[in-house]
Amino acid sequence: MIYLQHIVMALIAQSIIGVLTGNWWAGAALGSAYFIGREVAQAEYRWIERFGAGLRANMPWWGRLDPRVWPKLDQWLDWIGPVVATVIVALIAAG
Repeated sequence: MIYLQHIVMALIAQSIIGVLTGNWWAGAALGSAYFIGREVAQAEYRWIERFGAGLRANMPWWGRLDPRVWPKLDQWLDWIGPVVATVIVALIAAG
């Protein structure tokens, strides 16, 4: 998925939670957390493949945060986009 789709999906999740509960910040958290978790999981797999000899047991706790497994801009935008978009909507809705 391209990052624009990630933003739209996060905003849809936020809207559903916001409309049903009135808590737009909870919707922002849900929409953002999904994509943050997705990208972190992909970073784990990249670390295991490149540095862990294919074994999860070889990955240190910080492996998913290793900058060497986050080399591409789209890997950053895939989670930063939804976070920024949902925070903006929550600020507007709460204002």
